[in-house]
Amino acid sequence: MIKENIKKYPLMVLRDMVVFPMMVIHLDVAREISKKSLAAAIANDSMIFLAAQKTYADDFTEDDVYSFGTIAKVKQSIELPSGAIRILFEGISRAEMLSFEKGGRYLTAQVREFDCNYDKNDIEIKAMASRCRDLFMEYINISGALSPETVLGMAGIDDEGQRADVMAYNLGIPVGGKQSILEALDLKDRLLQLIYTLTEEIELAKIGQKIERKVKESMDKHQQEYYLREQLKATEDELEELCGENEETNEYVSKMRELDLPDEAKAKLEHEIARLKKLPPATGETGVIQTYIESVLSLPWGKSDKTNINIAKTKKILDREHYGLEKVKERVLEYIAVMKLTGKPQGSIMCLYGPPGTGKTSIVKSIAESLGRSYVRISLGGVRDEADIRGHRKTYIGSMPGRIIEALQRAKCDNPVILLDEIDKMSSDAKGNPSAALLEVLDSEQNHAFRDHYIEVPFDLSKVMFITTANNLDTIDRPLLDRMDVINLSGYHYDEKYYIAKNHLLPKQLKKHGLTGRQLSISQSALKDIIQLYTRESGVRNLEREIAKICRKTAGEIVSGKVKSVKIMPTNLSNYLGAPVYSEAKGIKPEIGTATGLAWTSVGGETLTIEVNIADGKGEVKLTGNLGDVMKESAGAAISYIRSRADILGIDKDFYKTKDIHIHVPEGATPKDGPSAGITMASALISALKGTPLRADLAMTGEITIRGRVLEIGGLKEKSLAALRYGVKTIIIPSGNKKDIEELPLVVKENISFICADNMDKVIKYAFDKPMLSKPSAPREDKKIPALPFVTPENDRLNKYMK
Repeated sequence: MIKENIKKYPLMVLRDMVVFPMMVIHLDVAREISKKSLAAAIANDSMIFLAAQKTYADDFTEDDVYSFGTIAKVKQSIELPSGAIRILFEGISRAEMLSFEKGGRYLTAQVREFDCNYDKNDIEIKAMASRCRDLFMEYINISGALSPETVLGMAGIDDEGQRADVMAYNLGIPVGGKQSILEALDLKDRLLQLIYTLTEEIELAKIGQKIERKVKESMDKHQQEYYLREQLKATEDELEELCGENEETNEYVSKMRELDLPDEAKAKLEHEIARLKKLPPATGETGVIQTYIESVLSLPWGKSDKTNINIAKTKKILDREHYGLEKVKERVLEYIAVMKLTGKPQGSIMCLYGPPGTGKTSIVKSIAESLGRSYVRISLGGVRDEADIRGHRKTYIGSMPGRIIEALQRAKCDNPVILLDEIDKMSSDAKGNPSAALLEVLDSEQNHAFRDHYIEVPFDLSKVMFITTANNLDTIDRPLLDRMDVINLSGYHYDEKYYIAKNHLLPKQLKKHGLTGRQLSISQSALKDIIQLYTRESGVRNLEREIAKICRKTAGEIVSGKVKSVKIMPTNLSNYLGAPVYSEAKGIKPEIGTATGLAWTSVGGETLTIEVNIADGKGEVKLTGNLGDVMKESAGAAISYIRSRADILGIDKDFYKTKDIHIHVPEGATPKDGPSAGITMASALISALKGTPLRADLAMTGEITIRGRVLEIGGLKEKSLAALRYGVKTIIIPSGNKKDIEELPLVVKENISFICADNMDKVIKYAFDKPMLSKPSAPREDKKIPALPFVTPENDRLNKYMK
């Protein structure tokens, strides 16, 4: 069954090649008109129409191009040093060219696409396909033109139409013969043509073998040797004249000698070059070997960037490009200082960990700039196949090196700074675990002989400076995390954001939008309003977007002639950014059963409101707000604590029997989990049960136990910055976090008061405006239980008790 569909595509005319559907093929594009068609395809949906040229001339007309071709998708493009472009195509479907346009910047064609479906249960098709397979295997045995890898790859093809196309592509027949098979839309016609062609090729091969046997039998030993040598010489001269293959292989040998190759890599290349010389240029295996040789030769064997480690220069560049982050800069300088003394990167890998928009990627760029090394970024977000790291074995169609080797090819040196971005976003599936593949890459004891599956020879990665970034450490495999030295980048507070926006973001966006400081100016108060009323994030990415929005609107007004310059003030800020997203935290009224907690997420600190409702009932406890298991357990611990202290708190001891409790955390679409909301839940419950509101200007964080102890939490810096953004004046924290206060920014310590509590009684004391405990709080004293005597054979009475 053949379905038709008419569309318009960029056209690329191929010389001496026919592309079939469902095949992945490498091709070097040198003609300018073909490069333009390729660029047009990549700029749109990467779809292009490929048709074969009847002649070999550069100039051609519509009559010189076959009307039938293949719609293909551009999978990969690499610009070669020669100016040509190496393209990886994947054939999609057969199509017929209805019209041909050559007048524009690139070639276009109106084509009719065919969807050539067939009945898989058709007995005649099965019989013809089986005959084709038998003839093809006979052809391979007689000609010996194809490698075992190609035959093995065909064995895994289930579709009879695709298998027929692969057979046609690998036959050593002229372009016209392959084109005839391509134009056969009906699978039966295609298989029949293939049977005729294979039968003819087998007969020709048999006749050739028969003639060769007769000639050999009529020669003596010396005549045979002379004949073979002359035949080999004539064949090589003919190949050199027709396709210049000898010149190409000689070029490979020349490049190989120029490189400082290890013995194993040199032996492997010599073997592949020798194979290439023996293969006819029309076979598919020739292109595979050529791609492999060029991939190995393009690696920076023994080529290193000259490194200039200057601590003062590095510090100057980091201070110029990044405001604040003093602890991070200090740690980076220590790392580079050790590298200067040892002459190589440290054994551990730097992992810049923090919320989005805090400058992790730009810090790595600054490090590469200060060292004078090439910088390459590898995005690992969404990577779930081990082959993305280690590469595909070259026996597979369309195989290519992994991302590490590809990054070295781009860097053109063996000691670049490689950024493994978003390492926490990797996942695994049935194709393997990419995190396990990275273990060898990031281990200094192993990466001196890293083997990519495609390259198949070891490459030294010990000179490479690997740096990773992550937003969340929990999703990184523990063995991989163990190889990294985590450097924490916390969020920015208001003052830091103001200076970053003023000195970095605003000048950058003005230049990007073609504006000057005279055409657009933003007042200090307006800039602060953007930070406080339009963005409440740990980083500055959204802040930069808001400034860019103002620049775009200003550019539109200036170009349209409405104004010559714009000055942004708090009064006209909403005209450019709309209504404020957030409101100032002023005049918040205390509410019964409502408490403010602090939470840490992968994008920074956040405030967390916990609401509790109490109603007459049968003691049912309901938890809503998309809470995780740990958070639900914290609610249970809080209720257990309140029950044990009901008499001191002045709460009915049977409240858990006569009252229904509903605990809700707003923003139910957002998942929430973690133990640090324990004391917040307990405080909200006490407020609801007592009918007494909590202090409105206070937030709290800490894990609660059923005995009322307050346990240490993490992420205090991010949580305190979130509290500062939302106008909180006082924070209750666990006593175990008292040591972390010294590490907080000065602006936090100046604007927020910290109360350290080691038990829940102290939390209650400061969380409410009036006393809540009926008697002074005191640590619990449990009755001492005498130690059990050591059991000995002489202690008969005790032994009987133990039995």
